[in-house]
Amino acid sequence: MWLQPGEDFPPVHEAWGPDSAAPGLLAAGAGLDVETLCRAYSSGIFPWYSAGQPILWWSPDPRMVLKVRDFRLHASLRKALRKFSRTQGCEIAIDRAFDQVIAQCSTGARGERTDGWIVPEMVQAYSRLHRAGFAHSVETWVDGELTGGLYCVGLGKFVFGESMFSRVSDASKIALAALVGFCRAQGIAQIDCQQRTRHLASLGAREIAREAFIDEVSAKVHAPTPSWEFDPLYWDEILLNRPHADATC
Repeated sequence: MWLQPGEDFPPVHEAWGPDSAAPGLLAAGAGLDVETLCRAYSSGIFPWYSAGQPILWWSPDPRMVLKVRDFRLHASLRKALRKFSRTQGCEIAIDRAFDQVIAQCSTGARGERTDGWIVPEMVQAYSRLHRAGFAHSVETWVDGELTGGLYCVGLGKFVFGESMFSRVSDASKIALAALVGFCRAQGIAQIDCQQRTRHLASLGAREIAREAFIDEVSAKVHAPTPSWEFDPLYWDEILLNRPHADATC
C-alpha cells in the first residue's frame, strides 16, 4: 500500500510473509513526522529504507526482542563493566549528545557516509523525535570523550532499539548494558531489536511472535514515561545478577 501523509497504516497482518522477497514489508510512502513515527511504533511498525528508495514501513513476524531479564552478561563484558563503573572519568550519560550519537551511527569508521539505512532524512526525523521527548541516546564517555553509544525510541514503558556505534572496544556493549540496567530499574520489560542479528542473539535477544510483541507494545506504550536519566546505582541491576545474568536462551 502507498500511504499519503497522515493516512492510517494498514493492519500489520497484511505485511509480506517470511517467504516473500521482503519479509515484513507493510507499506511505503507517508512521512517521517513525529506523529507518524509515534503511531508507527505504537502499532509495531518501523521505517527502514536506503538512499534512493521511498520510505518503507516494516512489521516482521517473528520479531526480535531483548527481554531485559535475559540479558546475557558474558565474563569479558562483566569484567569491562566492573572496570568502567569503578574508573574515574568513565560515565554513562543519557541525551547529552543525541545529535553526535545518531550522526556517528550513520557514518563509517572514517566519518564517510555509508549506503546504510540511516539516511539524512532519518537523521533529521529522529532528531525531531528526540526534541519531542520520544527518542533518546545512551552514551559511553571516557575522560570527556564520546567513545560509543546507541539511540532508541521510548514510548511509555517500552523501548525500541535503533542503532549502536563504538569507537573503542566494548563501548557500545557498555551503553547497551546501561540501557538494560535502566530498563530493569524502571520496570521496562523488553527492548525491541526489530530483526534477528547474531550479535544481539549472543547477548540474549530472541524472536517472538509478532502478535505477542504487539500485545506487549499496546499494553506498555501508554504507561507513564520514566525519567530518562542514568543513575550509577543502575549498574547494580546488571553486576549484582538481577536477574538472569549469564543466562542462556
